[in-house]
Amino acid sequence: MLDDATLDALGLQALAARRRAYAPYSHFLVGAALLCDDGAVIEGCNVENASYGLCICAERTAVAAAVAQGRRHFRAVAIATASTPPATPCGMCRQVLAEFTPPNGDIDILLVNDAGARVRTTLRALFPGIFDMAQLQSGQSPASTTEPAR
Repeated sequence: MLDDATLDALGLQALAARRRAYAPYSHFLVGAALLCDDGAVIEGCNVENASYGLCICAERTAVAAAVAQGRRHFRAVAIATASTPPATPCGMCRQVLAEFTPPNGDIDILLVNDAGARVRTTLRALFPGIFDMAQLQSGQSPASTTEPAR
């Protein structure tokens, strides 16, 4: 786990990225700051479109920018919203982040808002039963690897 000072700095970068979001339809501005293993921080913001299916979340914008720069190993992400409590990543963003989580590893997540709220969690806490490459290689679905309900 990362120290609080590193996560707080990441949170400030996510808040700055949030101010650059393009959300004329929902007015729900989101910023993300992705900490890569090499120490680089890649920012992203949500970008909406009149054709709603073409919208892209801040987290996925940051991941796409990082991958385009050749980075594929992430340690943490800070996500900034105005909601109280700060919003968590959507399911699609959780899956995209999971693609870059090391096997048996995790990604620290810091959720922040403009009012100063701060929630620290991890991807695995928000997204148990991650579907990843190991599932595809074994031919098993996530449901088949868990205990049946009793």
